[in-house]
Amino acid sequence: MRKIYLLLWLCSFIGFGQNTNALSLEASVLRGNALPHTEDMYHLVNGHPQGFLLTLVNRTDGSKEWHQAYNYPDYGAYFLYQDFNSQPLGQNYAVGAMYNFYFWKRHLQLKLSQGIAYTTNPYDKVENSKNKAFGSKFMGNTNIGLAYDNQNLFKNVGFHAGILFTHYSNGRVKSPNSGINTYVLNVGVNYDFSNDFERKTDTTSVKKSYKEPIHYNFVVRSGINENPIVNSGQFPFYHVSFYVDKRLNRKSALQLGTELFLTQSIKEYIKYYSVAYPNENISPDTDYKRIGIFVGHELLINRISLEAQVGFYAYQPFKKDIPIYDRVGIKYYITDKLFGGFTIKTHLFLAEALEFGIGYRL
Repeated sequence: MRKIYLLLWLCSFIGFGQNTNALSLEASVLRGNALPHTEDMYHLVNGHPQGFLLTLVNRTDGSKEWHQAYNYPDYGAYFLYQDFNSQPLGQNYAVGAMYNFYFWKRHLQLKLSQGIAYTTNPYDKVENSKNKAFGSKFMGNTNIGLAYDNQNLFKNVGFHAGILFTHYSNGRVKSPNSGINTYVLNVGVNYDFSNDFERKTDTTSVKKSYKEPIHYNFVVRSGINENPIVNSGQFPFYHVSFYVDKRLNRKSALQLGTELFLTQSIKEYIKYYSVAYPNENISPDTDYKRIGIFVGHELLINRISLEAQVGFYAYQPFKKDIPIYDRVGIKYYITDKLFGGFTIKTHLFLAEALEFGIGYRL
């Protein structure tokens, strides 16, 4: 729950343009606690975060194959406001895209949302040096929620209540970037604007096998980031991956691959570290390159899929980061072979890079 996917936001708005016959509005109030994950975060979380969440939802009607495959999910756009009740942290405003998935006769709702956030009080060396969480005004926002949902409690009015986990991080585009996580209880209502909405069950479709032979994938990801030293400068990075994937069924594919990391900010970090910490005996000429081996899973929805990977550095001469990394993100298949993606690469709770990628599947 620490990751961002702008492409999901854009694709959701494209979907709105195609079908606006089943809109509903959800409104929730939020209150909870922050989850500090580093020692320098505890002095920032001296209050209970609170706020509200507004979601404009488009309910799927079964007119497309993926609607029924995923039990008629919702998709749409959201606006989130959070006041951390902490002077250094200030308030955050976020907008983005969301999906609601349903279980237990559609009374259990899983909410996944991703977008862009703006903070009122980012880190400033003079004015706000305590805020190590937000190094920039703009950052990514990720939310995962689980709630009881009754959409037709009284006529067009429904009710929901549950828990929502939120995360904010700029992916170390600019330091500092500890990010922050919260868990909040949410209670709200929804209003359905449609009176004659019906879901279409396609009884004429023929079941097909989605199993495929092994495919080969080549991906180049890039962007800019800064090493952990504040004001050390932003540099480009290039992450090149090669992996095989095996589609198992309608929803899942497994991945196995290797990748080369050419992260220029690490090269600068090595130079700084060799001078600042001479007792560590780190040579300024230490190789900054890394080679990783990873396994992954891809959840296929339609042309959009969600991707998660866990890797291990088989080659890592400069060992300031732990040897295990992970990546989550979204892919959009432009064609059956060409795809774009937006991912975030982290070392557990510490983000390293927001990656924009382009790939080809053979």
